[in-house]
Amino acid sequence: MNYLKRRKQILFSLFLCLAYNLYFIFLLPEVKLQYLLYLDFLLAAAGCFFAVFDYLKFRNFRHRKAEMMQLKTIIYQEFPDMENYDIAVHDTKVLQEELKEQFDLNCDLQDYIAKWCHEVKIPLAASLLMIEKIEDETLRLSVREQLEHINHQLKSALLGCKVQSVLFDIQIKSVSLPECVRTSIHNNQFFLIRNHFRLETEVVDCFVYTDKAWLVYVLDQLISNAVKYAMEQPMIKIWSEQTKESVRLFLKDYGEGIAQSDIRRIFEKGYTGSSHHNGKYKSTGMGLYMTAKILKKLGHDISVESRQGCYTSFCIEMKRVQ
Repeated sequence: MNYLKRRKQILFSLFLCLAYNLYFIFLLPEVKLQYLLYLDFLLAAAGCFFAVFDYLKFRNFRHRKAEMMQLKTIIYQEFPDMENYDIAVHDTKVLQEELKEQFDLNCDLQDYIAKWCHEVKIPLAASLLMIEKIEDETLRLSVREQLEHINHQLKSALLGCKVQSVLFDIQIKSVSLPECVRTSIHNNQFFLIRNHFRLETEVVDCFVYTDKAWLVYVLDQLISNAVKYAMEQPMIKIWSEQTKESVRLFLKDYGEGIAQSDIRRIFEKGYTGSSHHNGKYKSTGMGLYMTAKILKKLGHDISVESRQGCYTSFCIEMKRVQ
């Protein structure tokens, strides 16, 4: 709606009315002044009517604009009569082309990283077999540990590419929750045994609506963090509680814990906390960020409780299969 143009029209109308009144008074003195007053009254009434109508229209426009501004979509198409509409159309097309170009570059990069990860997994698997020929047990375990770390990072990179992709593959179906927990424990068994972890599990036999591969990845991340930041007596407890509609899965470790100043930000991208884990690990701040993002896409909720130096407890709430 071009209000600058409307204002010019109003000023021009007032100028015409004033000119007509001056013409009527000075050039038509024989005409009765009551006629002029009556005509001015009619014009004023008509002007008030259109002013009220225009105000109501403007108020509705502002209200509609405020509602549209809450949307996370392009809305300039909804206001074709706005001022400089053609400029908005031009700039939007330019930005869309730039975004498409950047999107294509990101997709190419994700494809490249995914293919690279698959290629590296082949010699990595061969290396895991070859180290079994090393006679020195200490050396063999040390090399195995580093190769397992590489394998874990490759899986994280590969799944990270999938999460960031618009073609994020999710297959929600009925899945056994204890089976997901067992799979994740098996994936991390080398590090659990290597670090002498005591493991307590009490997961009820139930089914939840989720994607098994992605839920296992989330559990892998939580267990990996528990191993990474363990204290002198490493232990992990995994248990579940269920209601008629949902199941809550708890994973509690007794490691370094999280400072209260950090606990609200641990799911933020790149956030590594204030302690920096006492310099023992170079955290990227991506693990829990990816975990929260995956769970959001799965329709699950995650929460955390912690006491620094004592424990950290994560809770994942999922919809239960009736």
